[in-house]
Amino acid sequence: MTSRQISRRQESRHERPAELPATAWAVLGLLSFPGERTGYDLKKWADASLRFFYWSPAISQIYAELRRLEALGYATSRRSGPEEPRTKRRYAITEAGRAALADWAAEGDAGPVVLKHPMVLRIWLGHLAAPERLRARVEEHLAHTRGELKEVRDALARTEGVTDWDHPRLALRWSERQHLAELELAQALLADLDRMAQECHGRAEEGPRGGAAQERQGSADAPTRE
Repeated sequence: MTSRQISRRQESRHERPAELPATAWAVLGLLSFPGERTGYDLKKWADASLRFFYWSPAISQIYAELRRLEALGYATSRRSGPEEPRTKRRYAITEAGRAALADWAAEGDAGPVVLKHPMVLRIWLGHLAAPERLRARVEEHLAHTRGELKEVRDALARTEGVTDWDHPRLALRWSERQHLAELELAQALLADLDRMAQECHGRAEEGPRGGAAQERQGSADAPTRE
């Protein structure tokens, strides 16, 4: 077998970097900071950082990506010795993994932001819910966001003075601003709900309208372009 054939066979076993899912790059990114980490360590760090601006993969996803990265030569692992009461496998990034991660991070198009907002989805379906329940949902969201903001600020405090975390600190500062904006948006939504309730109350007091107004209301279609 020629060296070219061997090279092609090796390439066929490996996935092209661009074909890796974002979760794989996120896990490799966690490994790009100094030190070795277990899958459990990576999950804890993802919960304390990644989830504030991206998302935190499940522990099963982390281990699946670690196996993939190791097969690609982007990560290595070693088992702990007998000095530890419980055997652990620790992972580290390789030079090939660091180079591939740098290439991926430098790509021009990061892709569009995908927003999935469960609370806003329920507001969208507000015609099926009682007004007081909608308002309660927004209040619950406000309380949850305030709790998340505290956790972001706690994470920020832990990065202070750590040079290796300069860029994660910038990401967490962005997340702090995003949570503050989310609080402002939710407060504005409460005001919108109050305004809608007042308008509905006013229409109820006016009584049913005739003719054209009822016809327009009954023929309402989806808000799409014709």
